[in-house]
Amino acid sequence: MHVELLMPDRSLWSGEAGLVIAKTLDGDIGVLPGHAPVFGILSPGSLVRIREVPGNESTGDVVRAAVRDGFLSVTGDRVSILASVGELADDIDLSTAKAELDEATAEAGSAAAAEESPEVKYARARLRAAGEQA
Repeated sequence: MHVELLMPDRSLWSGEAGLVIAKTLDGDIGVLPGHAPVFGILSPGSLVRIREVPGNESTGDVVRAAVRDGFLSVTGDRVSILASVGELADDIDLSTAKAELDEATAEAGSAAAAEESPEVKYARARLRAAGEQA
C-alpha cells in the first residue's frame, strides 16, 4: 500500500509499506493492505511506525516518526498521515531532544501539567522515535 507522511509545508516520507502503526484518540491502529476506510485523529505526541512487512518487533521499522498531532486517513490502498509537526527518527538529535524534553517539563510546572502538555508529549515522542526511553 502507498503511505504518505505529510506536514503542511512538506512531505516527510512517501513510499510503499506493508503495515502502518499509529496511536489515535480512539486507541492504537494497525493498518494492513486492504484495510477498511477510516479517518482518525492522532493522539498528541504520537509515534508513527511504518513497516515493510507485517510482523513482530524483530522485522524492524522502515520509518519511525514523532508526530505532534494530526490525522490519519485510510482509503483504498492508500494511507495518509497529516501532521502539524513531525520529525523522522533519523533526523532527531538525541541531546537536543533530551534538552527540549527537560525544558518542556520545566515550563509545564507540576508533574500533572507535564503529563497533559502537548509539548512534553511531543518531546517524549521524539525520543521514542529515536529509540530512547522517554
